[in-house]
Amino acid sequence: MSGIRIALNELRRLTGGVLPKLAVAALILVPLLYASLYLYANYDPYGRLDKLPAAVVTADAGAADAEGDERDIGREVTDELLGSGTFQWHETSAEQAQAGVRDDKYSFAITIPRDFSAALLSSGNFEPRQATITLTTNDANNYLSGTIADQVAEQVRRTIAEKVGSEAADRFLLGFSTIHTKIKEAHGGAMTLADGATELRQGQQQLAGGAQQLASGSTELASGLTTLRQSTAELPAKTRQLAEGASQVAAGNATVAQAGSALAARSSELRDSLDNIDDQLAQRLREGGLSDTEIEHALGVFGQLRQPIDQADAAVQDASAKLTTLADGAQQVSDGAAQLAGATPALVQGIQRASDGAGELADGAAQLNSGEQRALSGTTQLADGAAELRDGLGAGLREIPNPDDPTRAATADTIADPVAVNSAGVASAATYGAGLAPFFIALATWIGAFVLFLLLRPLSTRALTAGASPLRVALGGWFAAAVLGIAQVVVLFGAVTWLVGIDVAHPLGAIGFVILASLAFTAILHALNALFGAVGKFLGLVLLVLQLVSAGGTFPWQTIPDALYPLHMLLPMGYVIDGLRHLLYTGASLQILGDVLVLLAYLGVALAASTFAAHKRRVWTVSRLKPELAL
Repeated sequence: MSGIRIALNELRRLTGGVLPKLAVAALILVPLLYASLYLYANYDPYGRLDKLPAAVVTADAGAADAEGDERDIGREVTDELLGSGTFQWHETSAEQAQAGVRDDKYSFAITIPRDFSAALLSSGNFEPRQATITLTTNDANNYLSGTIADQVAEQVRRTIAEKVGSEAADRFLLGFSTIHTKIKEAHGGAMTLADGATELRQGQQQLAGGAQQLASGSTELASGLTTLRQSTAELPAKTRQLAEGASQVAAGNATVAQAGSALAARSSELRDSLDNIDDQLAQRLREGGLSDTEIEHALGVFGQLRQPIDQADAAVQDASAKLTTLADGAQQVSDGAAQLAGATPALVQGIQRASDGAGELADGAAQLNSGEQRALSGTTQLADGAAELRDGLGAGLREIPNPDDPTRAATADTIADPVAVNSAGVASAATYGAGLAPFFIALATWIGAFVLFLLLRPLSTRALTAGASPLRVALGGWFAAAVLGIAQVVVLFGAVTWLVGIDVAHPLGAIGFVILASLAFTAILHALNALFGAVGKFLGLVLLVLQLVSAGGTFPWQTIPDALYPLHMLLPMGYVIDGLRHLLYTGASLQILGDVLVLLAYLGVALAASTFAAHKRRVWTVSRLKPELAL
C-alpha cells in the first residue's frame, strides 16, 4: 500500500458524510478565521485615530512678547489641535476633562496651564522658566491609549518648542540685522572720523611747523630787540647833545645870514647907485663937451669897468640867499633835533617794552611749539586709532550676518529644528496590519496544522496491520495533513491579499514559502502525534507557546530575554516570519535560502521521526491497546 493511497483513504474517511465534510471545511478555514480576521481588525489602527476621543483644556492667560505684542500661545496650540484631525479632540474644562478620563469618556487629556505663554516668552526677558503641559491618562481604559498619548504630548511639545524656538531665533537674527545696520552706520562715521583725523593731523603738522618757525623767529626777534635796546640805551643823551649843537649852529647861521643880508642890501644899493651914475656921467660928459659918440664910448668903457661890481653883487645876493636858506635849514635841523631829543626817551622805552615783549613772545612761542608737538603726537595717535576703528568696524561688519527675510526665516526654522529625519526604508510595510502579517500568517499556519490532527489519524492502523513499510505509513499519514494544510494556506493567502488588502511584493514566492512552512509544520505536528499520541497534541500546544514568546513576531527578537535566544534560533516559526517579511515587503532581500533550508531540514527530520514512530507502532503493546489518556 503506497503512501498516497493511505492518504487518500484517510481523506475518504474524513469526507464520508455531510458533517465530516463540514468538519474538513472548518479545518481548512481555521487559519483563515484566525489570521484574516485579526489582520482585518488591525489593518490600519493609526489611520483611525480620529475616532479616539481626547480632551484639551486651555487655561492660558496670555503674555506680552519682547516687542510688547500680546500672545496667547495656548490658544494657538488648542486651535491647531482642534483642526488637526489626528484625534477626536474636545475642548473642555479641567473638571470635565478629569472626569472624562476617569470615566472612559476621553482616552486622555492635555491641559495647558495659565502661565503657559508667560513661561514660553520668559526667555525674551532673560527670566527663563520652562513651560509645562499636563497629560492625563488612565491605563484602566486602555494601556496603548496612554502610550499613544505620550507620543502625542511629545509631538505637541516638540511642535511648540520648534515654533517658539523659530520665533526666538528669528528675533535673534533680526537683532543681528539691526546690529549690522548700526555697525554700518558707525563704520560710516568711523570713516568720516578717520578722514577728518587725517586732515587734522595734516593741519596739525602745518601748525606745529608754524609754531616751530614762530618759536625760532621770536627768539631771533627777542635777540635783535635786546641788541637794539642795548644800542639805544645812550640815544636820549646823544640826541639831547645833537639838539643843543643844532641849536647853536642854527643861531650862528642866523647871525651869518643877517650879516649876509646886510651885505646884500649894501651891494644892491651900490648897484642901484651905479645904475644912476650912467645918466649923471653922460650929462656931465655932454657938459664937458664930449660928443655923443664919445659919451657912448665912455659909457661902454664904464659898463665894462662895473661888470666885476655887478658880478660881485650877484654873488653877494646869491650868497645872502643861500645863507638865509642855510639859516632856515639849520633852524629846521635844530627844531628836528629838539623833537628827536624829545621823542627819543619814548622810543627807547618802546624799544625796551618791545624787547621785553619779544622775550615773553619767545617764551610763549617755545611753549606753543612744545604743546603743538604734543598735540601733533596726540593727533597722530587719534588718526591711527580712527583708522584702526574704521578698519575694525569694517572687518566686524563683514563678520556680522545680515540675512534677508527668506534666509532669516529659513535659518530660524533650522535653528529651532536642526535635525530632520529622512526615512529611507530598505523594505517597508504599507500598514500596521502588513507589519503584523508575517507573524499571524505563520501563527495561523501552525494552528491550522495543529487542528488537522484533531480529526486526522497520524498513522493508518490498517496499513500498519497490513505490513506496509513504516516510510509509506508515515508519508500516508502526513500526505493527508499536507494536502489539507496546502488548502488552508492557499485560502488564507487569498483572503489576506484580496479581502484584507495586504500588499505582497513577491506573490509567487510568498505562496510557495507559506506552502513550504505548512508542509514543515504539518510534518512536525504529525511526528509529535505519531510518536506521543495524545501527549503529542499537548506538546504541539507547548511548542506553539514557546514560539509565540521567542519568534520575534511583534517586537524584534533581540528584545526578548537572553534565556529565550536558544529557542528563537532552534524553533521554526522565527524562520517562517523572517522569510515572509522578505517576501511580503517591497524592497526586501530575497536571500531567504537559510530560512528555506531550515524548514526543509525540519520537514526531513519530522518525516524521519514519523517513520520511526510507524516502525515502533508495528509492535502492539498493552499501553497501545489501553492507553492511560485518550483524546
